[in-house]
Amino acid sequence: MQTASLILCNNYTPVLNYTSFKPVTSFDFNLKHQVLLRGRPNGVACCIGNTKKCSIVTSAPSGIRRLDNGLYNRDNTCQKFTSTTMAATGGGGSSVSELDDNVRKILQAVLWVAEAVYVFWLFLLPYAPGDPVWAITSETINSLIGLSLNFFLILPLINSVGIHLMEAPVIHPMSEGLFNFVIGWTFMFAPLLFTDRKRDRYTGSLDILWGFQMFLTNTFLIPYMAIRLNEADPKSTPRKTSQLGIIMTKGAAVVGLIGGLVCLLSTLWALYGRGDNDFGDLRERWEFLLSYLGSERLAYAFIWDICLYIIFQPWLVGDNLQNIQKDKIDIVNYLRFVPVVGLVAYCLCLNLEEEV
Repeated sequence: MQTASLILCNNYTPVLNYTSFKPVTSFDFNLKHQVLLRGRPNGVACCIGNTKKCSIVTSAPSGIRRLDNGLYNRDNTCQKFTSTTMAATGGGGSSVSELDDNVRKILQAVLWVAEAVYVFWLFLLPYAPGDPVWAITSETINSLIGLSLNFFLILPLINSVGIHLMEAPVIHPMSEGLFNFVIGWTFMFAPLLFTDRKRDRYTGSLDILWGFQMFLTNTFLIPYMAIRLNEADPKSTPRKTSQLGIIMTKGAAVVGLIGGLVCLLSTLWALYGRGDNDFGDLRERWEFLLSYLGSERLAYAFIWDICLYIIFQPWLVGDNLQNIQKDKIDIVNYLRFVPVVGLVAYCLCLNLEEEV
């Protein structure tokens, strides 16, 4: 199999030329004019002066010392950068947009079409179950307010232990469980978005993006997934991480535990919550859920959100496996396909030494 090769020209920007999907694992950016070629254990690509002419030498030039890992370095300093992997999504650390330019464009087109369908079908058109946004009823508004007050089931749980500083609205536990399950899952996307290696291709505020995602879920996540597939701008510089981004990254483990606990609790609450009220047994609750999904636009939209999250979670986590602690990469790579669990694993195993 032909391997990828790296050349470094007068602007010191590494140029990747490959005919297969085998990755270049790492290179030394401090070499300025020297970059190790994978597959050439003693080969170095050299660019002379400010010209764009590059040559291959079979031994290290004077002043270049060979490192144990096969890299060459001038002096005693070495700053290593892990390259991206050009494997398909099924492999660890994969990058969909670097597979092929045509594939990238097709994926972007599919995502933008999905965004249009999502917005028109769930918000504007009257054909889906429930009322569109322009014909929303007061009953739906009251339900939204009640679900928001019972955010993360905090009020119902406080009331259940005898603390009644504020009374939680009494809503069917299936409605509360579904709402908080999706919101808990959305909450855990924060550390993933703020550590996404392609986040700089999105020029807007990640704080605002995630904030709106908490309320409108995939209305904002789908466009982000499309924009992050843009070609990287070689002139762009990494943006400074916002204060919210720093908090969410440093506290990724806490975010993962809270989000995972909320999702688990929401599932149990939907099945067994409010047992002192007349919400029926498991069969009756299941029948209510089916009726709820077929009559309420909000509940119907949440099913769409769950399906899209099942796609986006392994995609994003797989693209960012280099952010994971090295000894945890394999387990996260497997768990990323498990809804919710994969995102919890990413948050718990994030390598803070690299990200903070």
